Amino acid sequence: MYEKIIILDFGSQTAQLIGRRIRELNTYSEILPFNRFPRDTEGIKGVILSGSPYSVYDADAFKVNLADIRGKYPILGICYGAQYLAYSSGGTVEPARSREYGRAHLSAVDNTNALLKGINAGSQVWMSHGDTITCLPQSFRVIASTEDVNAAAYQIEGEQTFGVQFHPEVFHTTDGIRLLDNFLHICNCKKDWTPASFIESTIADLKERLKKDQVILALSGGVDSSVTAVLLNKAIGKNLNCIFVNHGLLRKNEFENVLKDYEHLGLNVIGVDASAKFYKELEGVTEPEQKRKIIGKGFIDVFEEEAHKLKNIKWLGQGTIYPDVIESLSLTGTVIKSHHNVGGLPEKMSLKLIEPLRLLFKDEVRRVGEELGMAPHLIKRHPFPGPGLGIRILGDITPEKVHILQEADHIYMSLMREWGLYDTIWQAGTILLPVRSVGVMGDDRTYENTIALRAVTSTDAMTADWAQLPHDFLAKVSNEIINKVKGVNRVVYDISSKPPATIEWE
Repeated sequence: MYEKIIILDFGSQTAQLIGRRIRELNTYSEILPFNRFPRDTEGIKGVILSGSPYSVYDADAFKVNLADIRGKYPILGICYGAQYLAYSSGGTVEPARSREYGRAHLSAVDNTNALLKGINAGSQVWMSHGDTITCLPQSFRVIASTEDVNAAAYQIEGEQTFGVQFHPEVFHTTDGIRLLDNFLHICNCKKDWTPASFIESTIADLKERLKKDQVILALSGGVDSSVTAVLLNKAIGKNLNCIFVNHGLLRKNEFENVLKDYEHLGLNVIGVDASAKFYKELEGVTEPEQKRKIIGKGFIDVFEEEAHKLKNIKWLGQGTIYPDVIESLSLTGTVIKSHHNVGGLPEKMSLKLIEPLRLLFKDEVRRVGEELGMAPHLIKRHPFPGPGLGIRILGDITPEKVHILQEADHIYMSLMREWGLYDTIWQAGTILLPVRSVGVMGDDRTYENTIALRAVTSTDAMTADWAQLPHDFLAKVSNEIINKVKGVNRVVYDISSKPPATIEWE
């Protein structure tokens, strides 16, 4: 059992960032809705209360009775969390006369306090609130102030309970990591959550749970399923049965290349080329969600057919990661977003689920892959959507369109690696637009297709910014695609960020 910090999420946009920062300090963190403190408290060392889009005095504000954890665990309230601790203890929170959004500086700091050890006056903090604590309860003691906010940080006397009205988790709070590290020391955390410790404990757990049972796993060629496969393989060896389905919407030569990679990893893999089936079922379909559903159902059908050829399968392995778990539940318990893999199969085939990576963020999955000794091109691969090029071809899908997009994408990815740009980008790809335009090639008039290039920077895909690629690189890509891919006479570059746009176009 890992030591852990529980983060109670009151709807903060930065709850995941808080969790990531704690994990960067080699301590496991778990993000839960504000009203779902775990019944099993083994391993819990401290609690963080997140920010919120609400004011504490709003009728719809998220509120919870903290009596069961106050005094039992060290607590750190951040922004709304700090205000809620004060408000629920009899303090006063009001709209600030001067709202604070952005940079501020601590004007007074009690750095003898354990939370603020090593932090001095003048340290920059990041504010993002329209309210402020105007009157603290009697037992609350101010330990830091800014020019405009008296109670920028406080501690409750007689408790290891703290509140800060700034955001230590964001980059612009210069001593934010130090403050969070101080909180972990207050919690007496061992800080031994590392890729190596995760691998050791996970393989031991898999051996204990699975014993000699047979497991089936759908491989996609992506980071998550590949790392899942290697972990399971180390635990149960040939009792792991992997299926890699080619739906005809993969990148150029990807089916063959990925099968070779998996062979080198010593995995037991069945490769199935079902591209003809998918092309037939997608014929004439243009609506994005319908395409996704057809591809998802088709994948399940092929996977199930292959699975029935195997004997005594008891478990379904999945590459679910922690953001999938977080995004799947809202604060009210409703499903926000259904997630990938092979939904519906466990119940249909009476299989039990095994998800070795469900505790990890994407960057942690990559670090685990590195620790496992996997080849860099497998673990540093850009995310690629399950429906593949099917949602990068806007409009209906045909084998001819897939070929055009595969060729254009291959040029883009190859040049990105050649120019040393691939590893600086979170995700990149090409999109075939349902737009034809006039062009001139030699002395001939053309009327052909348009390719859009997409490249974004991100840390976790929750938000993303368009990558400012060098103009001479974009010129080279455009020239290569137009000259070498028959059927394309125009290339454009997408400069939309997420939000408001999404990374994929469909």
